[in-house]
Amino acid sequence: MEIKRRNTPAKEMVLKILQDSDNALSQDMIEKELKGITNRVTVYRILNSFCEDGLVHKVTSEAGKNYFALCKDCENQKHTHNHIHFQCVKCSKVECLNQRIEVSLPKGYQFINMNNIVSGICKNCH
Repeated sequence: MEIKRRNTPAKEMVLKILQDSDNALSQDMIEKELKGITNRVTVYRILNSFCEDGLVHKVTSEAGKNYFALCKDCENQKHTHNHIHFQCVKCSKVECLNQRIEVSLPKGYQFINMNNIVSGICKNCH
């Protein structure tokens, strides 16, 4: 995966953390992995620039907390938002599921984004 804007060591570290994770991560989870190497504002800016550049997508949980994910199976390394996200009510893990959702909008409407989160109990907690 390629960083499109000016690359920095902090951006590389955040991208590596996301690449190494099988789940969507919140900003505080990423900060914890960075162990104080950079500040909260920098992590926030990095995550938002990754979203703008299509490197990651943001998932908003039912509680309003944002999680960020790299989808391992997205086509052409450009992330699409037309899949289901699952959040476990026991362990709070958020993961992308491979099930695609098709949306048919009325004429004159343009699709930009959707947030599909299903809550329940994950296979590890079941």
